[in-house]
Formats: sequence, structure tokens, C-alpha cells
Amino acid sequence: MPAPLRIHYHRDFDGMVSAAVLARILLEKRDEQADWQGINYDQRPNWETFGTDTRFAIVDFHFHPRAEYWFDHHPTTFLTPALRAAYAPSERWQWDEASPSCPPLILRHASAHWGYRIPERFAEMSRWSDVIDAARYKDVEEALFGDAPALRLARALTVSPELRWTDELVGALRDGTLEEVAARADVEKCYQRATRNRDKALAQFPPTVQMNARAVLLYDASSHQIRRERFAAFFHHRDIHYSVGVIPTRAGYHVTAGENPWNPPPRAIHIGALMESYGGGGHRAVGGVNPHDLEAARRVAREVSERLRRELWEPVPR
Repeated sequence: MPAPLRIHYHRDFDGMVSAAVLARILLEKRDEQADWQGINYDQRPNWETFGTDTRFAIVDFHFHPRAEYWFDHHPTTFLTPALRAAYAPSERWQWDEASPSCPPLILRHASAHWGYRIPERFAEMSRWSDVIDAARYKDVEEALFGDAPALRLARALTVSPELRWTDELVGALRDGTLEEVAARADVEKCYQRATRNRDKALAQFPPTVQMNARAVLLYDASSHQIRRERFAAFFHHRDIHYSVGVIPTRAGYHVTAGENPWNPPPRAIHIGALMESYGGGGHRAVGGVNPHDLEAARRVAREVSERLRRELWEPVPR
């Protein structure tokens, strides 16, 4: 009898739904009882030895050649050329960098390869995953103040009480609907706290701005006394094309960079590839990196903002 399978997923709405969807599909179509555990970029330095002597799947995260099942949509998923060369699409592996989020590609794959009939609750989660992960909100107001169950859950995640909480929510999403999960008492409690944080973050954001030049805004919200709101820059400065900021995390400091979804630049710059050059990653329009200390984070943020300005406005070579 094979050892139990563990699904590793990125700890955000996209990753949680991906884990829930794959766990349900494997149970129904492959008779595989899996558990799950979140993962983040701090695993990258030890990626070669990750999961040694275990059976595992990975969703919404870097490619690993020992993964029994692997699904991802990040263009920066392959950490080395050797890993890129080791990938080939199969019954158990699928990569689609054109997919706005990971759940849709898992569902398409399961339908095509395993005859899975997609239930409406998973189709709804998949639609919202595209909206949330690719910032396809109709406007900044929906992004900040939207009240749909998926948006309430995504906002609640910003104040997750502990790392294992997302594992609990994966189980709830595997078996229930978005409405049911969003209505949980623990989710509602976190949502109410998160909305207060949102309001405080919007009020605190303006003084964090260090530079706003040539449609690229640089801010420093590294103080733990400052609340973070992903779209605050675009709410207060709707004319910018990019924002770059320093924010705190549980493990240290994070540099985040993103394109304004409601005022896209005249020349698109691949943020994920840019951040990968600093040891991070991401998508075309958003990415990040975790430097080793605050001073390094501030230096990287300055450099990234300057590089964005140069690439955005320098003449294209003929």
C-alpha cells in the first residue's frame, strides 16, 4: 500500500482552492486520500531536497521533479534550466502560464484526462480565483470593498490567525461551497478584523510614499504599526502604472511590485521576471521577493522602482 499523499499549496486564495479541488478530484477519480499543507517561498533554498522520502503533490507553486501531481501557472515556476528541461506535460503534470490562476487548469486537466465532471461550486471557485489572482476586479472599489463570499474569504486570509488555519479552510472548500466557507464564524471574525485593517491601511498609506515619479510609485510600509492594503497605491494614486513597496512579514520583509490593473502601462514589463533576478518571482503583472533584512529590502525596492521607470520610458531600441 503506498504511503499517504500530501498536497502542498501556496497559501493564498488561488492556492487553497487548487488544493481543495485536487484533493476532491483525487478522492473521487483516483481513489487517493490526500492531506494538505501550505508552502511559501522560504522553501526555495532547500528545494532540491524538499519532500525527500515522502509522496507529495504541488499546486500553484514551483515545479518539482519528484511531485506525483503538479499543476502551476506561474511563468517563473522553474527554478533552474535543469528543472525546466525535466518538465513535460503528462497525465499528472500540467503547466499553463496563460491561465490567470491555477484551479481552472486543474479542472480542465481532470476533465480531459480523468473524465471529471466539474461541479458548479468548483466552477464558481475557479471563476473567482481568476478574478482575485489576476486582479480582474471591475474597479478598485470592488477590489477593496467587494462583498461576495469569495472576496470576503480572500480578505479574511490577510489576517490568518496561524499558518495551519489555511489548511483547515482547504478542507472546508473541498467539501463545501464558497458561501458556506465564508459564513464560518472564524472566517467572519477574521473578515471583520480585516475590514478594519483595510480602512486603517487606506488612511495610513499616504505618508508611506517616498517617491511618485514617471508613473511609478515607491512606498515604505515596513513598520509593523502600518497596515498593508494591496491596492492602496492605486486607490490613492489612480494615475500611476506601477507601485513598488516594502512590507513586513512574519519572517522578515517583503518587496512587492505590481501593475495598476485599472491604468495599465503603455509598455508592459514582466514583473515576475524582474523580481526573479533578485531571487523572487511572480506573474507578468505582479511579483515579489523576500530579501534577507530591512536594509536589503529597501535597496531592492529602490532599484526595482528605478528599473521600472527606465524600462517604461526609455526609447525602444531600433
